[in-house]
Amino acid sequence: MPLYWLVLIILVIAALGYVLGRSRALRQAGGNQRLLHSLPSFYGWNVALTVMTPAFGLLVLWLLVQPIWIERSVSATLPESAVAEGSSRDLVMSDVRRIAGGLGTLGVEVDQITDTDGLADLRSALGAVGVAIGSDIQLGVLHAAESYRQKTSDLQTYMWIAVILAGLGGFAVAYLVTDKDFRARNSVERGILIVLIAAASIAILTTLGIVLSMLFETRNFFAAHPWQDFFLGTDWAPDFRGGSELAILPLLWGTLYISLIALLVAVPIGLFAAIYLSEYAGGKLRAVAKPAIEILAGIPTIVYGLFALITIGPLLRDYFALPMGLGESSSSVATAGLVMGIMLIPFVSSLSDDIINAVPQTLRDGSYGLGATQSETIRQVVIPAALPGIVGAILLAASRAIGETMIVVLGAGAAAAQFDRGLGHLVNPFEAMTTVTVKIVSQLTGDTDFASPETLVAFALGLTLFVITLALNILALWIVRRYREQYE
Repeated sequence: MPLYWLVLIILVIAALGYVLGRSRALRQAGGNQRLLHSLPSFYGWNVALTVMTPAFGLLVLWLLVQPIWIERSVSATLPESAVAEGSSRDLVMSDVRRIAGGLGTLGVEVDQITDTDGLADLRSALGAVGVAIGSDIQLGVLHAAESYRQKTSDLQTYMWIAVILAGLGGFAVAYLVTDKDFRARNSVERGILIVLIAAASIAILTTLGIVLSMLFETRNFFAAHPWQDFFLGTDWAPDFRGGSELAILPLLWGTLYISLIALLVAVPIGLFAAIYLSEYAGGKLRAVAKPAIEILAGIPTIVYGLFALITIGPLLRDYFALPMGLGESSSSVATAGLVMGIMLIPFVSSLSDDIINAVPQTLRDGSYGLGATQSETIRQVVIPAALPGIVGAILLAASRAIGETMIVVLGAGAAAAQFDRGLGHLVNPFEAMTTVTVKIVSQLTGDTDFASPETLVAFALGLTLFVITLALNILALWIVRRYREQYE
């Protein structure tokens, strides 16, 4: 049965607990609310929260642990003969999961399949229902898939029973302790406080989980590939057959170069637009112009990528690259950077506009009172006062540029910068280059072997990008605080 039915059952039990808990408190008080310690609704909410908290807590924990336990249990029973040469246990387990899902859809009896013809027929049947298998199905893999399916089915049944029992247990405990003297309000407020603390902890735990997951996989990568080649090498040439060159410098150069061009486009235009809208434009013009600029933020990045591929790329090639002899391809750093800069304009302009408008009018009036013109007031009073927020807006745009993928794929191509071609190639804005994020996607696309350096390098790339972004945040914070001290 679908999982939402289980959630609905728990919610029904909680709603029933609310009604019965409230009724029990009123009944014990003889219908007189003044004899109750708390309002009647608190008694109902106490029962409802005591039902939902253990039930949903157990459900979340079960859903997190179950896949890991099944994966390890089935992988331990997988025969070595099922792992073909050049493959790995992780790749075989990906086939096991697909076959297990297909078996549930087809309703096939595994015991009836005993020869290669039956396995071939099963693979054809799985392909017909949209289940793609990476290699020929072996009997060991088939039995592992059946075990995977059976364990999943059994544990789902146990999960239903355990979660419902946890909800009923919470209902029984909360209902029995409910009386007119029970401090229901205090109990409910403690429960809500716990929920709020848990909600506030999600961001921290999510960040910690992301960092730890990248750290563990990065450690595995550096155990199989020298860190000197990764950080100091100048070639990017992954090869799943062996002999790969996995250096981050070509990708990092493309990332920073494209992001720099994007910021050179977005920051002046966005900041000047924000100054005009906040200081010069009238109310009617502002009401039309600001939403029109913000529309750019709502356009999907794939549309920007197509715009770069079809319009901007050929335009730059025909009118700049070819006449100046700098390139012949429409895919280039300039194409991706220019289109990405257009995409980032609303990030800078909208945030900067709000920040400039937040500057107290008294600062402007004092400047005018001292004889300053409007332009002098903007340069010497308004912008310095709003600078911390403006730096934050620029930093947000920079982070968005560093993490962009689709525009780079369609506008700048997927080829890494080539250091052996010299400085002219590296600084030429009409050369095709790619970024770290594009290669992270490409290295993790398809059936990849998570034991190979060519796949694990994606986590090293991601962790390096995370550290660089964190360093930029720290640097921007230091600059803002230093300037604030001088201004104040």
